[in-house]
Order: sequence, then structure tokens, then C-alpha cells
Amino acid sequence: MQTLKFKTNINCSGCVKGVSPALNGEKEIAHWEVDTNNPDKILTVSTSTLTAEEVEETVKKAGFKAEKI
Repeated sequence: MQTLKFKTNINCSGCVKGVSPALNGEKEIAHWEVDTNNPDKILTVSTSTLTAEEVEETVKKAGFKAEKI
């Protein structure tokens, strides 16, 4: 299992709710969370198979941006 971190534009609980279906729907994501208190709005994803680019694409399809850090 690897942990990937991304800087995002997921700013608030409404944004988290908006991205949830995409991230929850990705069966290869074991766990994810967004620290909206961090100025960079850090998304942390635990996965055993997905690449950073695949996670970024999943977030993008939900209408948000994610950049691996």
C-alpha cells in the first residue's frame, strides 16, 4: 500500500462532497481524505495499484484539480 499526497483546490465540505463519488467509486482507493485546514488543501490517498496520474485524472473528472507533491 502506498500513500500519495496532492495539492488540490478542494476547499470546503461542499467540495469534499462533490469529489466523494469519484474517489469512493474508484475501487483501487483504500482510503482518502482532504485536509481543508491546510492552505494547500492536501488530499491523501492510500492505494496499492493506482499511479499519481490516475488519481489526478479521477479528481479532474470530478471537476477539481490535484497536483502530486
